[in-house]
Amino acid sequence: MRRLLLALPFALLPLAVAQAAEVHDHDHDHDHQHGSLGAHEHGVGRLNAALDGQTLELELESPAMNLVGFEHAAASDADKARVAAVRGQLEKPLALFNLPKAAGCVVASQALESPLFGDKPDADDQDDDHDEDVKDADGHPHEHDHSEIHAHYQFTCATPGALKNLDLATIFSTFPATQKIQVQLISPSGQQGVEVTAKAAALKF
Repeated sequence: MRRLLLALPFALLPLAVAQAAEVHDHDHDHDHQHGSLGAHEHGVGRLNAALDGQTLELELESPAMNLVGFEHAAASDADKARVAAVRGQLEKPLALFNLPKAAGCVVASQALESPLFGDKPDADDQDDDHDEDVKDADGHPHEHDHSEIHAHYQFTCATPGALKNLDLATIFSTFPATQKIQVQLISPSGQQGVEVTAKAAALKF
């Protein structure tokens, strides 16, 4: 899953260091991690976006609660149907990210990972699974069942200059439990970190 453009991890290194420090301090100050980029917080998703030439990469990470409505393994038929429906929605990224037709973007590759899809969690997710002090947006503690959904997409865009904005409105309307998305964007115009909401769902490349 960690296949985002090489520039991105280096560009976000200071953020990662700060995030690690927050996690390290978590035992001393529970509220300090609440709302941080790396926290498992219901209602909050994360998106890494990188545009390099004709290649656009998007990596969406979200608590399963935001997308599916639960984080336990799907056991009932209703739960399984919900997981299948969400997976189907995530498998249509051109519509989900509302990429302009003028950009001529086509999906070069995509990958979805989640324990709900039958995948084993990454090592860093397992750390979250054992963090009993993680709280949701209402401040209530959650224990163990912290399932995330990771979606990684790579597009080839014939006219990348037509990518003026990244509009996430469809994600908010499709998954209304998502209240905000923390975005790290690298494009020819530079790097930016932005928090978007349903009321202000677009950012400029």
